[in-house]
Amino acid sequence: MTAAKGSDAPSSHQPLLSESQFHHPQPPQYIVVAPPYLPPYRSRRRRRRDSSWCRFICIASTLFFLAAATYLLWPSDPELSVARLKLDRLHFHTIPKFSLDVTLDLTVKVRNKDFYSIDYDSLLVSVGYRGEKLGSMTSDGGHIRARGSSYLNSTLRLDGVEILSDVIFLLEDLAKGSITFDTESMISGKLGLFFFALPLKTKISCEVIVNTRNQTITHQSCYPEV
Repeated sequence: MTAAKGSDAPSSHQPLLSESQFHHPQPPQYIVVAPPYLPPYRSRRRRRRDSSWCRFICIASTLFFLAAATYLLWPSDPELSVARLKLDRLHFHTIPKFSLDVTLDLTVKVRNKDFYSIDYDSLLVSVGYRGEKLGSMTSDGGHIRARGSSYLNSTLRLDGVEILSDVIFLLEDLAKGSITFDTESMISGKLGLFFFALPLKTKISCEVIVNTRNQTITHQSCYPEV
């Protein structure tokens, strides 16, 4: 009985794999993970959200380009500034009354900031000293190309100008080597906007400090007048 039981029990030296399985292994197995399934209504909601974002980006880009084009193409007034103011002649008279002879060479710079040309009819420039007008000069018309500049030269000759109230200040300014002049420039003409001609009129006042020793402008402050 003991021998029979011993023959029925499994042997502890029996191999885990048979000889055929050892020489011919099983092929590798792969696991494929499928993407989660979205119900049809969720897919339509995502497509609707994407199309809304596309419309928003298109509208925002269109508005941006329209605003930029309006800013660049909107007509603006030309810039006027005094490029040179030279004191050529200065002579005092005491008989029969105290007066002044002065000659001023003036160069005005007109800068067109727009993408359209300017045809101006005239340029009027007046020069004053301490609030009193000394004289004025007028330049002929001309043409300024788009995004271009033009320099207009004029000469102002004043003979027998009475500045009795400001003669002391003028002598002090001459002794210091600098004189402050007040200039007022006004340009009128037409702005060529495609097939239209828009009327143009600009007026600018400047305070110009001139060095009488080297005849140069040391400081200039300009502001437009309405």
